[in-house]
Amino acid sequence: MRPQPDSTLTHGAGTRRHGGWGHFAQHYVEMLLAMAAGMLVFGAAVRGVLALTGGELSMGRHPELASLEMAFDMSAGMLIWMRVRGHAWAGSLEMCAAMFAPLAVLLPLLWVDVITTDSLMMLEHALMLPLMLLVMLRRRDEFAHRSPKGSR
Repeated sequence: MRPQPDSTLTHGAGTRRHGGWGHFAQHYVEMLLAMAAGMLVFGAAVRGVLALTGGELSMGRHPELASLEMAFDMSAGMLIWMRVRGHAWAGSLEMCAAMFAPLAVLLPLLWVDVITTDSLMMLEHALMLPLMLLVMLRRRDEFAHRSPKGSR
């Protein structure tokens, strides 16, 4: 009987690391935590720089910029964590694209008054999370295993 492709992975000199859906779920949670950390750290940095320059970025006055900044902050945190965990650039950048993709649909809807600025952020998050999951499912062999770097 052959091993299932998502149950083992060969690393380096033939060592095997067991994975599966538990590791997949762990990676998803790690991505959510990295996104939250990115929003806190990078968001605070952006707000600090803007405060020093007398600027402000509010959802009410600049919904497009505020939404893009939030997607960037979350992407930066996630990208850093994925690279620390040893993920390749391709998968890492696909995960970042999942943060920005909802805006390609939502911003035009905002401009023609189909959605409001109040609902923009909620809808953006509601679409990001399943898009992330789709990227992870597309690359499930990568995400269903321990860190590609080794035993982290």
